[in-house]
Amino acid sequence: MNNSIVFKESLSLIMLMLMCISNQTMAQTVVPYYAKKIIAAYPDFHLSYKDNAIVFPDGTCIVYDDKKKKGFVEKLDDSDVEDMFSMVYDVKATAPTYLNDCGRSRNEVLFKKMYGKNEAEVRKNLVSVEWFGQKILFTKVNGANKQLEKVAAELKNKSYLKKYLTNASTFYWRKVRGAQRQSAHSYGMTIDINTTYSNYWLWSNPKSSETSKLKYQNRIPKEIVEVFEKYGFIWGGRWYHYDTMHFEYRPEFLPNHQ
Repeated sequence: MNNSIVFKESLSLIMLMLMCISNQTMAQTVVPYYAKKIIAAYPDFHLSYKDNAIVFPDGTCIVYDDKKKKGFVEKLDDSDVEDMFSMVYDVKATAPTYLNDCGRSRNEVLFKKMYGKNEAEVRKNLVSVEWFGQKILFTKVNGANKQLEKVAAELKNKSYLKKYLTNASTFYWRKVRGAQRQSAHSYGMTIDINTTYSNYWLWSNPKSSETSKLKYQNRIPKEIVEVFEKYGFIWGGRWYHYDTMHFEYRPEFLPNHQ
């Protein structure tokens, strides 16, 4: 056989092998869209994605998609990372659509890894924040305290809004009322503003279930909401199960926050 032919065939075989290896490598490193959002939202943790998991630098792996089919309540009680994005955080809607509670679904393993797996661990990261005549505790993890300080700085000169902002509450290690999942307040990255001007779905509908039809209510000015959202906080007033006093630091849903 001609040496040039042998050389060409060998070269073609090598190129084919390299293409196969390249394709396999690409397939292994494709990062799902919502995994990218988590990685981008929490840069301090230097997260990555591999083999259907969000990976921390110490090797801790959080399952991205558990492949389970879930209804609305199951996505609240047993959320994987992908489930957190199964609803849409709509900043343009005048009222939430039925069962659209984007942000109420939280993967507990992920949040406990970031903020602390128990009350003592969370408390180690709490710092004092000046908040309209109060000193409130907020986590320094992910720079959440700095973002809350930005909210306060922007709102402090709007005296006509102060009545909505006083008597705030933040950290409280507890379960969600009527459920076994941890409240977002447990992680120290959530603030409730003045309850006097707030509406909560169970206050207005005490016998309702998670799938009941509700009438939306809100008294919190849009101006307050927009400032919180500007700095990476989602608002419970955008939930179908409205909680209008509630703001939590969830930058994964607000990619353009400052």
